[in-house]
Amino acid sequence: MFLSLRSAFAALLASTALCPAAFAQGPSPAPEVPAEVVKTATQFTGDYQPPRLSTGKPDLHGFWSNASVSRMERPQGYPLIVSEDQAAELEGRALFNVRLKTEKDFVDPNAPAPEKGKALPGVGNYDVAWTDPGSIVATIKGEKRSSYITFPADGKIPAMTEEGRKMRAAAARRQGTGYDNPEERGSSERCLIIGTNGPPFGNYLYNNNFQIVQTGDHLVIMSEMIHDVRIARIGGEHRSDDVQTWMGDSIAHWDGDTLVVETRHIDPRSGGVFVSPDGKIVERFTRIADDQILYEFEIDDPKVYASTWRGQMPLTRLADQLYEYACHEGNYGLVNILEGGRSNDRAGIVHTGGADRGE
Repeated sequence: MFLSLRSAFAALLASTALCPAAFAQGPSPAPEVPAEVVKTATQFTGDYQPPRLSTGKPDLHGFWSNASVSRMERPQGYPLIVSEDQAAELEGRALFNVRLKTEKDFVDPNAPAPEKGKALPGVGNYDVAWTDPGSIVATIKGEKRSSYITFPADGKIPAMTEEGRKMRAAAARRQGTGYDNPEERGSSERCLIIGTNGPPFGNYLYNNNFQIVQTGDHLVIMSEMIHDVRIARIGGEHRSDDVQTWMGDSIAHWDGDTLVVETRHIDPRSGGVFVSPDGKIVERFTRIADDQILYEFEIDDPKVYASTWRGQMPLTRLADQLYEYACHEGNYGLVNILEGGRSNDRAGIVHTGGADRGE
């Protein structure tokens, strides 16, 4: 994908990752699922013995995907663990699957041009041939999930504190509002980062794929989009300064057969789930089958959220490797954006710049 296409859907990428808006209204509200019914990694693992490295630790190497119609938050009226019928409802209402049926002729070279106004949002933008968010609900060893959040029990991200809302608004003002230099544009427009690699992981319109490389003292995670690489030092300690990096400062340790990664000092502009630089995110990677890793996460950030929240997500093994995500074609889109600012200058049109963003 290139910048000129991707910029138009930047907001949708974020919204579909964090909320159930892609689903239509569900059935009548179901009772909340008590937290105690959520299985632990040990329960999912059972008697399974994972492949191991020469160090004796479980092998997490490989290519994995979290593509799914499930999203971070619980769709209204559904429990966490859904039946076959409920899963079919969610899959049938998912925008991608609806568009697969509606736009199937768009990729036919002999088909006429679609009539504007009589098709889904693919007209004039991405058609379904460009998207691949996943077509089934997230499934952990046969257990179908409507969403990723397991706590709070309602499956919703806890309310933001007043301080958290101010911090998020300040971070948003620092991206995408100026036209005087590249640094005034958003990080995704500049092909720096979009938040897919977390922490925690998200899933988006396409390219929901990851590569994990593991050594005795490091875990490396590369996301296909936007080719972000996150490195956790196994057995390391957090840096002593307060430098904020795109995906934070990650250290890891083994808890039995589970690799636990703790991340702090995340730059609030990274995209994905918003946390403050003082927030802490803990991830747990457990190999529960030859073709699946149970990925668990916990966000602890009292400055931003009213309570801690947790979730589980399956990572399913891919048979293929990742494609290069070039992101932009010479970044001509950015040149055009800045030239638009100069055009406004010549026309006497006032636009906002870096000084208006509180920097």
